[in-house]
Amino acid sequence: MKIQNIKGYQILDSRGNPTTACLVELEDGAQARAYVPSGASTGAHEAVEIRDGDEHKYHGLGVLGAVNNINTVIKDNLVGKDAYNQADIDKNLLALDATENKSKLGANAILAVSLAVARASAISQKKELYQYIQALVHNEQRISFPKIGFNVLNGGKHADSGLDVQEYMIIPLSDTVEDNIRMGSEIYHTLKKILSKNGQIVSVGDEGGFAPRLDSNEAGLELLVEAIETAGYRPRIDCALALDVAATEFFDSRSQQYTFDKQQYSGQELASIYQNWTLKYPIVSIEDPFAEDDYQNWQEFAQNINKDMRIVGDDLLVTNVKRIQEAINQKLCNSVLIKPNQIGTLTETLEAINLAHNNNLSTMISHRSGDTIDTFISDLAVGVSAGYMKSGAPARAERVSKYNRLLEIYYS
Repeated sequence: MKIQNIKGYQILDSRGNPTTACLVELEDGAQARAYVPSGASTGAHEAVEIRDGDEHKYHGLGVLGAVNNINTVIKDNLVGKDAYNQADIDKNLLALDATENKSKLGANAILAVSLAVARASAISQKKELYQYIQALVHNEQRISFPKIGFNVLNGGKHADSGLDVQEYMIIPLSDTVEDNIRMGSEIYHTLKKILSKNGQIVSVGDEGGFAPRLDSNEAGLELLVEAIETAGYRPRIDCALALDVAATEFFDSRSQQYTFDKQQYSGQELASIYQNWTLKYPIVSIEDPFAEDDYQNWQEFAQNINKDMRIVGDDLLVTNVKRIQEAINQKLCNSVLIKPNQIGTLTETLEAINLAHNNNLSTMISHRSGDTIDTFISDLAVGVSAGYMKSGAPARAERVSKYNRLLEIYYS
């Protein structure tokens, strides 16, 4: 089915900053839109999003240049091409850009088109998007739903709480997505009551999690255990914890030190803190425990930590097959965070997932801190049978939309 029209335009993300959107129309009348998210804590090796830099409009954060790339060079090349051939569509997009990091056209332009084409093709074929993705990756398994990491406490670049750890997540461990979303909501609201009772503010950070001023990073873990128990659940049995440390954000490359709880630590000292936490708290996953290029500490930590612990690479890997292969070769981690806008096309995203799964690395599909109501990642998680997904707290429309989409699939 041929592409008939492509139209890019500018919308706002959840932080009120501009981002790209794209409408794709096919010859049979099928049409679909895709919205691209944007991160605050971004890896140095991510694909590049293009911003206009005009300080008189959106403080320089406009994306009209990326939108123009969609409406000119990309549209001119792709109109008339077969939308059903996703790999060929994405190959054309990469050829048009012809840079390693998507810096010519912008990953925010390329991804909007790539995802909109896939969604339009699914509609044209009268398939749910997750079914279309299943066919792309030849996933013949029964539908499976990811376990969910709800980011209920925000720190790092996602809030002004003063916490170094960027995300404190709860992971409900029920067998059904319905029960897990219910548990996530119940524990989240229980946490709010505890914070309010303690005189803490209950305003939220970028991803919907609370942003209280706590005495230490460990105090966040204590709070979550209290919330789980107060909600009537058993830590480690009914609900576990996960962290996104985002350690690159507090690493000094010159001194090779990490500033954590207002003190300086070496990578080995930081690893000892994590080790102690895993003994005291029901932590099952630690994301980005070290800086993105601090390979030695990643490697040592992966060798010494409990083998059941998921060590997740985000800034380390940036959904890039070359970096994932390097991590496999050097045994740096055992789980891969997947963010389509880190790499730029659906095909490259699926290649990253396949590489991880073929090497026994689990995958967690992820939103971004500056997100939209687009629910593509929910279908992606189901379509590739990802083990985990995170989309922030069970609050704010751009977060809840992803969880509601999982429920739509579950009840369909």
